[in-house]
Amino acid sequence: MGGTPRRKKKVVHSTQATDDKKLQSSLKKLPVNTIPGIEEVNMIKEDGSVIHFINPKAQASLAANTFAITGHGENKQITEMLPGILNQFGPEGLNQLKTLASSVASTNVGKISPE
Repeated sequence: MGGTPRRKKKVVHSTQATDDKKLQSSLKKLPVNTIPGIEEVNMIKEDGSVIHFINPKAQASLAANTFAITGHGENKQITEMLPGILNQFGPEGLNQLKTLASSVASTNVGKISPE
């Protein structure tokens, strides 16, 4: 017997809350301004999926060319967002939408059956 007592290994869990706190502390070092009136943010990825934020907190530092969007983001497919997202597309987004529409049309050609 004797000796030193057994010490359990201390496991540190990294949560999203701690990551968010680190981000907020980094943003405090920059002169960021909160942008009011942002109702939704959609980040369109190259694979056709969308990161959709509803009522996010948007902050910007124009001097550092930094923008931060914080809030609950959902991953959705662009087809789920289509009626309301069309006015948010730029010229490159419209080209991506055309290729998406042509690929959907080509996959659905064989599936359509007359009633």
